[in-house]
Formats: sequence, C-alpha cells, structure tokens
Amino acid sequence: MTRQSWILNARNARTASDQISFLRALKNEIVGHPGKKELAVFQGILEPVIRLTTNKTGTRYDGKAHDHSFASRPLGEEETVRLQGLQVIASIALGGPSFLPSLHAASALPAILSNLCPTNNPSQLVLASLRALSNLTDSSALSSNLYPLNTAAIAEALFSRQHLSSLSRIISQSSSTSNHQCQISIAASLVARICREERHQQSLANSGVLDALATKLAGFVVAAGVVIPGADILARRDGLDEYFPKATSSNVGLSVVLEAISVIIANSKFRASQLLYSPAILAIFPSQQPTDFINSQIAREAWKAFNVAGLSARQNQLNAVDYLLPFVPYQQPKTASSQASAFPPLGTSGSRDNLPAAGRSGSNRYNGASLPSWSDSPGLEPGLANHETSSSIPDEPESPLVAYLIFALRNHNGMERLMAASVLTVLYRAGLTNKDREMAIGLLVVPLLVQMLDGSMPPLHSNDALANQELQAMEWAVKERAPAVLAMLITDSEYLQKSAFDAGVAGKLASMLKIAYDPVVETASPHSWSPKDQGMEADPQSPKIGQHGQPPLLAHKIKVRESTLKAIAALAPFKDEYRKAIVEQGTIPYIVESLNPNPGKPSPKIVDKSEKATSGTSSPDVPQGYGINTVNVLIAAAGAIRALSRSVGILRTTLIDNGVAEPVFCLLQHPDIEVQIASTATVCNLVTDVSPMREQISEMGVLKILCEHARATNAKLRLNALWALKHFVNSVSNEMKRQCLDELGQGWLVQLICDDTEDEALLSSRAKVEGRSNTNSNGEMDEDIEMDQFEEQITPGLGASFNRPTNSPPSSSRSKCFQQAEVRLAALREAEMDPKIKARKDDIAVQEQGLDFIRNLIGGAGQGGTPETTEMIDFLFDALGQDRVFEILASKLRPKVNNPFIRGGSSSQETTIVPPQSEIITAVGYILVHMAASIPRHRQLVIAQTELLKLLVPQFNHTNIEVRLALCWLVTNLTWMDDAADAQACANRASALKNLGFLNKLEMLEHDAELNVRERAKSALWQMKQGY
Repeated sequence: MTRQSWILNARNARTASDQISFLRALKNEIVGHPGKKELAVFQGILEPVIRLTTNKTGTRYDGKAHDHSFASRPLGEEETVRLQGLQVIASIALGGPSFLPSLHAASALPAILSNLCPTNNPSQLVLASLRALSNLTDSSALSSNLYPLNTAAIAEALFSRQHLSSLSRIISQSSSTSNHQCQISIAASLVARICREERHQQSLANSGVLDALATKLAGFVVAAGVVIPGADILARRDGLDEYFPKATSSNVGLSVVLEAISVIIANSKFRASQLLYSPAILAIFPSQQPTDFINSQIAREAWKAFNVAGLSARQNQLNAVDYLLPFVPYQQPKTASSQASAFPPLGTSGSRDNLPAAGRSGSNRYNGASLPSWSDSPGLEPGLANHETSSSIPDEPESPLVAYLIFALRNHNGMERLMAASVLTVLYRAGLTNKDREMAIGLLVVPLLVQMLDGSMPPLHSNDALANQELQAMEWAVKERAPAVLAMLITDSEYLQKSAFDAGVAGKLASMLKIAYDPVVETASPHSWSPKDQGMEADPQSPKIGQHGQPPLLAHKIKVRESTLKAIAALAPFKDEYRKAIVEQGTIPYIVESLNPNPGKPSPKIVDKSEKATSGTSSPDVPQGYGINTVNVLIAAAGAIRALSRSVGILRTTLIDNGVAEPVFCLLQHPDIEVQIASTATVCNLVTDVSPMREQISEMGVLKILCEHARATNAKLRLNALWALKHFVNSVSNEMKRQCLDELGQGWLVQLICDDTEDEALLSSRAKVEGRSNTNSNGEMDEDIEMDQFEEQITPGLGASFNRPTNSPPSSSRSKCFQQAEVRLAALREAEMDPKIKARKDDIAVQEQGLDFIRNLIGGAGQGGTPETTEMIDFLFDALGQDRVFEILASKLRPKVNNPFIRGGSSSQETTIVPPQSEIITAVGYILVHMAASIPRHRQLVIAQTELLKLLVPQFNHTNIEVRLALCWLVTNLTWMDDAADAQACANRASALKNLGFLNKLEMLEHDAELNVRERAKSALWQMKQGY
C-alpha cells in the first residue's frame, strides 16, 4: 500500500474485512518508522482510525459482580477492526510527545477507554487498550505538560467512576493466562504512574482497586509461603475463608503491585489502614498471637521457648514473620521530638515541628518542601487536635504485613526491594508500626536503601537491545525513586537520619545531584524524517505535529534532582554535622541552581546568579542541555535550602556566598501556589535576626509580599507568611515593626487570631451536598453527581470489600474481626476527612503564629530593652484598643463549645467542648510575660485583668511543659519590683495573685516532674512571697 493511498483506502474501506486489511497494512507500515508515523498523521489518518476503533455498543456499569476470568474466544470482525485500530494508535502514541496534539484533536483517549471494560470487551481488546494508555502515559511524561493530553488529563479520564470499575475488575482477574496477567501488570503500572492527586487516591481506595491490589499482594505472600501459621484456621473461624487468596502468578511483577499500593495509600493513615484491613490481608495476616490457635501444647511451649534471652519483654509485639528477620535488640531510640532545636528563635512549640512547610497537594504525592505533607491528614499530625482522635481510635497490634515487607525487601533486589520499602515507609509514617520498629528499620532497611543509591547497573547484553533497554529503565527508576523513599522514611527521626548518615548517604546524594546537572546534548539524538523536511504543503485544518519534547535522559535527570533534593532536606534539619557534610561535598551551587525554573551550569559566583535572576535565562525553546526544572524540583530545592539555613554558620557563609536570597525571593511570586508556600517557608529562616540576608531581602520588598501572602485564602500560605513575619519583626526597630503592622493591617491581624473557620467549613460542606440534592430533586439524578455525593457522605469502611453497603450499621451476624475493622476505619476517616477538624487545625496553627507575631512585635529591639518594649505595648494598645487586646487574649483561653444546632446541623449530635490548645495557651502566656516585663504601669494593667488571670489558673495543671513554664515566668514578672516606689504596688500584685490561687498552684509545681519547671516555680514562689 503506497503512502498516497492511506486516506483513500480508509475512505473506501466500507466492509469489516476491508477495514481490517487497511488497518493491518497501516500498522505494518508505521511500526518502527517515526517518519512514516509523522506522514500518516500529517495526512489526517488518525480521524478515520479512531472512528473505527471506538466501541459504539456502549458499556454496562450495573455494579454487579462478574466473572473476571473470561474465556478466550475468536474475535469477531468488528472486534478485530477495533483491535487493529488500537494497535495503530498505540504505535503512534509510542512515537513521543510530538504526536500528542494530533491524538488529542482526534479524541484518541475516549476511543481507547471505550474498549477498556473487561465485561463487554474480549481480553485481547482490553490488553490493547491498556498498552495504548501506557504508551500515551510514557509520551506525556516527556512533554513537560505542554499539551492538553498530559498525565493529569489521562488520570482524570481513567479515574472516572465507570473506568475505575473496569480497573478493579481487570486487577481482580484470577486467570493465569499470560494475557490476563499482562493486563494486571499494565493496569497496576498505570495507577502507579498517573495517580498524583488525593481525590484520585480516595477514588481508587473506595472503588475496590486498593482491595484488588491488596489481594494480589496477599497472593504473593501465599506464593512465598510466608502466611502466618494457622491463618487458614482463623480465616474459617472469622468468616474470611472466601477471601483467602490463591498464589499470584509470577508473570505479575511484585514491584508494580507494591508501587500502585504505595501511590494510593501515600499521605493518608486512613487509606493505609484500608490496606491493612483488606479482607485478603486480614486472612493471611491475622492479628492474634500464634499461641491463641496452636492446639498442640508442645508446639506452644516450643514457640514460647524461642523468646528467651531478653525477648520475652517483646513477646506481645512479635509475630511469626518477625522470626524470619535478624534479631534486633530493643532500645528506645532518640527522636527529633524529644529534643528542642535552638533555631529558629522563640523556643519550641508542639506545632512548629509539624509546620506544613511547603506541602504540595497537586501533581506529586512525594511532596512538601521536600517530603510528603502528612499534616494534610488531621489524624496524622501529632501536635494538634490529638484529643479528638486518641480516645476514639485505640491502639491496635501491628499487622504482620510490616514484618513481611522488611522480609521482602531484604530478600529481593531492584524495584521489588524499593517498592517494599516504599509501602513500609508509608505505614511507618502513618504510625501503623510498633514503637520499637524504628530500631529494626534503622538497622535492616535504611542501609539497604542507601546502598541502592549507588545504582550499579548489571552488565548489558551486547546483542539484546530490548533487554538492555529494560535494564536501563530499571536503573533509572531506582535512581529516580530511591532518594525520595529514603527521604520520606527518615523525616523527623534523628535515629534513622543517623543510620543513613553513617551509611554514607551524604556523599552519594551529592554525587547524584552533580551528575543530574551534567548537560544532555540534545543534538546527539538522530533527527527522523519529517514531512516538513520535504516542503510538503498541508491543509490548514490537517493535524499538526507538535514538539518532540525533552529527551528521556534529560527527563530522568530532572526526576533525580527532585528526589535527591528531597533526601537532602530530610537529612539536614536537626544536626549541624549532617549539614556541614552536605556543604563540604560542594552541593550548594547545584541546590541554588535548582531554585531556577530554567537552570544553567551551576556556579558559585554571585555575579553570575545576579545576572541570571535579573535578566532571566534564555527561552526554554532554546535547548541548553539542562532542561526545565519542574515545580516539584523548585519545591524540593526550597525545602533543602530551608533545612540547611537552620545552621547559623552555613547561613552566614555558604548560603550568602552562593546568592540564595534572590532566587528564593523570585519564587515568592511564582504562579504556582505550592511553590509560593515552599519559598515562604524558606524565607522564615532568611529573615531572622541572625541572618545576614535579612537586609538584602528586605530591600527587595519581601515585607509587602509576605503581608499579601498572609491575606491569602490558602491556609498553608497564610501560616508560612505569618511565621516569616513573626521572625521579621523580631529584633528590628520599632519603626519597622509599625510599618509591618500597617502593611499587614490591624483588622486583618485580629481576624486571623480570632476567626474560627471550622463552623464555616462544616456549613460549606453541607451546603455543597444540599445544593447537589436540590439540583437533582426532579429525580433524574446525574450519575457523576450521584457518585461524588456518594463518595463524600458515606463512610467507606469495608463495605466494598465485603459486598455490604458501606453506610449500613455493622451486623451482629458478621465476624468480630470485620466489625472492629469497620469501626476503626470509620473513626480514621472522620479524623482525616472531616472538614471541621481540618479547619480547626488550620485555625490553631495560624492563630499561634498570629499571637507569636504580637509577642515579637512588643518585644525589645536588639539591646534596646524596656523602653522599646514599653513603646510597642502602648502602640499595640492604641492600634487595637487596650480592652480589645485583653479580650482577644481571654477568648483564646476559653473552651470552645461546638454547638450541633447550627444551621443544617443534626439534632442527634451531642454538644462537645474543645479545650484551648497548648500552643495557644503558651502564646497567650508569653504575650502577658512580655507585658509584665515592661514598666510597672503595664504590670498593673495585667494584674487588673481578673477574668483573664482566672482562666490561666487551671492551666498550671496542664500536661504541656511549655504552658507551665510560661505561667511561672508570668508570675515572676508580675511580682518584680523595679524600685522602692514600686514596693506597695508589687505587694498588691502578689496578694492579688495569691487570692486568685496562683500561690497554691506554684507550690504544687515545686514537685513537678520536669526540673526546669521546678526551678522556675521555686524562683517565682520565692519572689511572690517576698512581695507580701
């Protein structure tokens, strides 16, 4: 068939046999020939091909169970036409990003998806559809989101309701044929590659895809023979025997199943728990101890006898799989939370370590300034609102799946090891492992992950190009993902960070980052023939060939930059030793260059960076070999700079020498809000009183930008902006402080501190649901709206897995195992997804920073001392009103009553009282401490606030040490006597405090468990007694 006859034959092919012949000939002509693909697309062949490929019979989505093992049968002619068309589309999609515009214009994606459902399409068509989707995904990954048909668009289409059902059925297939096993592998791989948004993660978890993947994982456990002894007996007893899986075929890769699971459950304790409570996982990994179901007395005694020599203390925490692992002596490791950081100023607070510094909730789930933003999930952040979840979600024994993942990663290599570590990391970060599991992870897991950073590639097969390509792809995948997995694992754990550092991670990360900036010579790739080269004239309406996208090697290097920067940020927050090691490796110029969207050759010269920041780099259309740093690279680089800038020495030398201030300042106005969040978090450390860059970045206009961010609608951006402003006003002149308050706005500051948005969030959520109900009140409910409403209102415990409506109450006839799992999942879902809880957490974090802003605002400037403090306190009273200031402080100390009888509320709910959070109490306490440290007139104002002081008395019993310390300091300052003229007033203040009950409370604190509190209490008590 000649080239000129393609379109003509497409029009003349009216019978199915002619269409098959035409499509088969076209396929054979273009496969492996990029130039012929371009010519075919250039001549408009895609439109008739896609028209023939589309399944016009429709798809049935009745939600009923179907047989997932379809018998192979000969294809009909119409089905063969579609198969050939799918193969043509897959071949063109494999040609690269340049074909994406034409494929999008011809509606290739809907045509592919119309053949995806395994219920209505033969397995050959389903497999061809999956391969075409996979090729589209590969090409879109190289396009830098230049075209509408990008990764996000593919995810949006594939993760719709009807296609999620198809995915679930595909992965659930039990047939052992190569066709079906290949479908499962590609489907799982697609989930892993394109699922990047939380709403898609939730849809995959609630639609049965996560359960299907969990069943495949359980099948691998069965195939490896690592099922808990006696699990089959417990499964029959608990009604789980029907869920006990068969061994998964070796044709399905363990790595793709683990990777898909890891992507779905990332950053969510609820979804991670859904994995652990999946029926297949519960069946093979019961939570009961083996001695509970071992009948033989001899076997029981033998099992117990194994736990001698110090193991008996851990007997209740071990399971059968643990005995397959090397013995790890139990020792309570030191954690980051147990030690206070000396930087930044203002001491420590419970929420400071949990700042969602630069969380990215969009395209990449390995996100945040450098790592996943667990604080997005209210049930996961240890600093806030734990009183709401601790009582409702009891601790449960660790699932044996955790030990199996350690066992798997120690007995596999490559991607299997890495993905096992990835799932383990998610479970560990979600708090679903034993408290002493950290020691085993540090000894058994972290060194292996660091070892994977070497990326030693197996020897290539000189005569097997396909095998060489697969080996290279595996090496690239490991290098791209291993640092990110390691970063998530060691975050906030000094013990795991030490394990990684001792394994030599600093040098390996530095080497990887430097190699990632080796320029890629794009002209080295051969240029294929194009119709444009022949000067062929095209119809203006004919499909256009797009840009060729970035080379695969360059795309790989950009991904390595991102993950390596994440690992650096995760390693550096706490120890100066680690930060210095990173700096000594010469990585700073490369990190700073990663702050630029259009990077060039990394250089430590400030002049070069200044010229680049002011004049801008050349257009991204001009290839330079360094590519375009994605949004995720910018966020990761900002996180690395933030971690390194916690060292005053590095801040004053290396960072300022490499010109960090200008690129960070430019990112403050980046169009992507997540980049703004990340850069604002970094600025927090650049505007402190110890930073030499404070004046430089202030002259650039950072104050105005930070105040604009503080008025943003995004809660994280507001929080980070207030945090930076709090540092900015510390130890500056009073004139600068007044300018800052004027720029921020007095009314806005009060609104940030006083407004509670949780009720508004709840009303907004209810109004959204009510609006949908009213819109569809005519009874013609749109399926998409109905599904969204369904997913938002129900509590998807184990209903999808156990074929029971998820919103129905647990049945007494169901096993206790099921009921316990459903109750726990319901509590986790409420804690994680309740908009009221999310809003309350945001409120507390923002209000704490707003109060700390006031604290630093009225503090002394440098060595100025009391006069400057006095002036700023009077300025604050004049600006906000004296009575209003004290009323605001008192309102923060009163318990909040959650009234269920608000508009749209349910009368069945109970009124709940939420006590003031420790962070807020501490912030209020230190504002009063600053006021009492001023002149006697201000001390008299404070002691006159009887109602405010009464609210403080019960807080002497608070469990938080910072609250008790703040109250001791307050008493000390209130009973201070400046001179003899202040003696009588001091005695009156001491007497007033005694009458309020402060004396008894201080005497109680003399016996406090904390030494610092005891000493402060003794000092305050002595001074108070001297007064009266």
